[in-house]
Amino acid sequence: MNLPNYFLADLSDPGALSATVVGDACDSLKQNRARYLAERPVSSLIRIFAGIAQGWLENENPFRKQALELGPAATGFSRETLAAGLDGFFRQVTADNLNSLLLQEFGDVKRLETLGSNELDQKLNRASFVRGPELIAHITGGALPNPTLTSIIFGFLLRSAQFVKCASGSSFMPRLFAHSIYEVEPKLGACLEIAEWKGGTEPLENALFAQADCLTATGSDETLEAIRKRLPSKTRFLGYGHRVSFAYITQEVLSGLNPQKILQRSARDVVAWNQLGCLSPHVIYVETSGRISPEQFAEMLSVELETVEKNVPRGKLSDAESAHIAYRRSFYEVRAAHSPETKLWSSQGSTVWTVVFENDPRFQISCLNRFVYVKAVANVGQAMEGADAVRDKVSTVGLAATEDKGQEIANQLARWGATRICPLGEMQNPPLLWRHDGRPALSDFVTWTDWEMQS
Repeated sequence: MNLPNYFLADLSDPGALSATVVGDACDSLKQNRARYLAERPVSSLIRIFAGIAQGWLENENPFRKQALELGPAATGFSRETLAAGLDGFFRQVTADNLNSLLLQEFGDVKRLETLGSNELDQKLNRASFVRGPELIAHITGGALPNPTLTSIIFGFLLRSAQFVKCASGSSFMPRLFAHSIYEVEPKLGACLEIAEWKGGTEPLENALFAQADCLTATGSDETLEAIRKRLPSKTRFLGYGHRVSFAYITQEVLSGLNPQKILQRSARDVVAWNQLGCLSPHVIYVETSGRISPEQFAEMLSVELETVEKNVPRGKLSDAESAHIAYRRSFYEVRAAHSPETKLWSSQGSTVWTVVFENDPRFQISCLNRFVYVKAVANVGQAMEGADAVRDKVSTVGLAATEDKGQEIANQLARWGATRICPLGEMQNPPLLWRHDGRPALSDFVTWTDWEMQS
């Protein structure tokens, strides 16, 4: 399947990009939005994207086939990892979920089209209209495709034209998704641009920044601050910085009848997208005093990761990434040789998985790619104390607990500052209605108009 040159990222010569080309592309996007998108009923957009998502779930879909055949070389993820990640994402893009998202964000799905009132507004004798930006620019970051695909879908729901600037070497999946939109609805595809260039290329970025009404960016805090300083004052900026996550397992669930389920769910979170997303666990905290000790759990997890590797291989890493894992392993091998407080289990003859057990509850930043810490704690308070240094960076906590204890722990974690608490095994599979980093999914983008009617 040869993709036509519909998008800037399709061009074989990156040198063809210039500030003029980017500026002209933004002008075209705005004109196409006015013609094909600005007055489009939101219900039709929901139907279209639900249908596109359903297509991506079908084995014979040409875009899915290309993603799985060429994706491993283009992204570094194995075919199995890509298939699992894409399935988890597209299963959630349904008409019901998209309608629920708009209801959650705006209280009335029709508010993107006309002045509307919900029950509260009627009591206040008020109607409201929601207006999305004319042009949203997305500066993507990281290796995972799903956040970018989510941004594209959400931008279309807001009836905004979109320019997606991908980091070098990361446009493969966004391009495929964009082409799948274009094939189903060319007029919508004409309201979307995909481009790729090295971050910090100021002539290209300045041309984009000058045209965007709203800009989203994902990256390090330093990158976000540098972008913020360069934006015109009129441009709304939504930055998503680096985040970390961890899991918490209570003694009761490991003392139950089927601890193997907990091991499988833990391994699923470590393996999903090779642990590269902000929602992946760096550390798994395990309570002491259970039938299975934290150290035993770590050893059992190593066995589970070895089993999973046979079915969902990690894929090949760069020499630098492999060397980093090998160096980190050697550090803990020395420590384990001199202290019973540390243990290490690792794949033989490769770096495909690593489990480090420590009695020290201090949060550790993993080198990822299926390298995980297991830490022993007496209770969730000790875990939160251990993670206090990254408290303002914690995104997700994967929780395995009984119903009664889970409620108590979730309350503690919420007061502490965790913005998402989910079942263990679902850390890298957030619901479509997820409030990213504790912020609204769509409301940050829009401008409201209130009509205060006479009594």
